[in-house]
Amino acid sequence: MAVRVARREDGVVTEQPDPPTRPHRSRARLLLGLAAAVLALDVVSKLLVVATLSDREPLRLLDGAVYLTETRNTGAAFSFAEGATVVFTLIAVAVVVVIVRTARRLFSTGWAVALALVLGGALGNLMDRVFRDPAPLRGGVVDFISLFDPYGQVWPIFNLADSAIVCGGVLGAVLAFRGVEFDGRRNREQAADGAADSAPVGD
Repeated sequence: MAVRVARREDGVVTEQPDPPTRPHRSRARLLLGLAAAVLALDVVSKLLVVATLSDREPLRLLDGAVYLTETRNTGAAFSFAEGATVVFTLIAVAVVVVIVRTARRLFSTGWAVALALVLGGALGNLMDRVFRDPAPLRGGVVDFISLFDPYGQVWPIFNLADSAIVCGGVLGAVLAFRGVEFDGRRNREQAADGAADSAPVGD
């Protein structure tokens, strides 16, 4: 049983048992379920785009704020570093493996959501790279969302997977800045626990 150190008004240091705590519940199911939902949305959206927007003029929405147009991207998210398809395929595989291995020790809901968005987005684009033309590991990712211009002149054309990866990355950065760990605790809480465990106990 864990104990905590308490100092009475007369200066005597005593040990008192910690109150019982509720056991942590792993957030692995949340991570995998949300990642599967992100992947499904990405796959369905790309199938619809390929079926309806191929060889067509861009579709104008929201008075020109958004355009839907099919393009193929062999680079990273938002058409960055086109031509390095194999490199980004291997990076995506590594990201997926790391996140899946992390799921077993994940107890933070915030981190589960952040990693699920990154995992689902990475899997969505990875499937394109593996299964689409021109060849396995070199396939072009289907992008279709363009902002303020039909041909990506204002902002690179992207897809739902790219959006999920960016949102997950931003959320992860916020959690890291606030000191939230994968187990749901904050850095200062862990430091306080460590200081309490190392405090001297009186006779």
